[in-house]
This record gives sequence, structure tokens and C-alpha cells, in this order.
Amino acid sequence: MPDPDELTQLIRDAAGGGEDAASALFDKVYGELHDLAARRMVGERAGHTLQATALVSEVWLRLAGNAPIAFENRAHFFTAAAEAMRRILIEHARARGRVKRGGDARRVPLAGVDLADEVDLSSVLAVDQAIERLSERDPRLAELVRLRFYAGLGSEETAAALGLSARTVRREWAVARAFLAREVDGGGPEG
Repeated sequence: MPDPDELTQLIRDAAGGGEDAASALFDKVYGELHDLAARRMVGERAGHTLQATALVSEVWLRLAGNAPIAFENRAHFFTAAAEAMRRILIEHARARGRVKRGGDARRVPLAGVDLADEVDLSSVLAVDQAIERLSERDPRLAELVRLRFYAGLGSEETAAALGLSARTVRREWAVARAFLAREVDGGGPEG
């Protein structure tokens, strides 16, 4: 893991512009972003078309793209990375859903349908919808979930990112997990 102070300085340098600074930042965070992406991909089905390296590349394009890098510090950067990763995974799941509903215009006999793929797709979307409902009730809890779930940050890192104590993060993570379990297992607000 890169030194937080060194990473913050690289972020500030990259915000000042210049390809060299942005390239140095990417080199410094690539390993950590790849580890986060790999952890996110562990629960995905075998043969998933989106791989950790592609996910990192897509996250970097969204964060650094053509616009200047505008992050205040390490915590801000990884918060944005978590959100970008979440959006990419949801977009990917939704795109797969469109294909499954006939977007590829190819008929497949019922015996050839892999029901595990459907469970994977609906689970990803159900979790995202539950996080959105949590965001309506408590935006800070939703942000905590995004940092823990999508960015893979631990209690200490999440606490630093949100300006909270690690104890508060652990307590609120338990509350958020219970809410999400209820929402996902119960099928939503009516369940």
C-alpha cells in the first residue's frame, strides 16, 4: 500500500496537471486498485467477461480521463474509485441483462440456459438497489457501504476516509449490513 502522505502529494501534483504526474499517480495506485478489483471479482461467476485488469483500466479512465485530476487526498481518491467501480459493475450487469432479454437476438433452447448467471445478475442489481434505498435513509451509511463493499477498505481506512472513529465505522457497518441483508433477502421495502 502506498504511503498515504506520498500518495496525497502525488494526487496534488496530478491535479496541477501534467501527464508525468498523472502517470506517476497511476503507477503508485495501480496495484492497490487491482487488488480491490480482484476482490470484487472473486464473487463473480466463472467466465465473467469483465476482468480485474479491465475494471482497473475503466476506473482509471473515469477518474483521470480527459479532465484534470481533482482529488483532495488519498481518501477522496479511493472514495471516487469505489463509486466508479460500483457504477461500472452495475452498468456491466445491466448490459448483460439487456443481452439476456433478447439484445443478442439469438434463440437458445431452455436446456442451454445457465440459471446461475441469472442469480448473479439479480444479486448484483439487488445489492445496488438496496444501497440506493439506504442512501435515501442515511447517506453516510451508504457511503460507508460503498467504501467497504466496492473499494474494499477496512475499518481503519474507511474511518479515515469519512473522518470517523474506527469504532463508529464498525458499529455503523453492522447496522448497514443488517439493513442490506433485510432489503436483499426480503425483496425490498415491501418484503
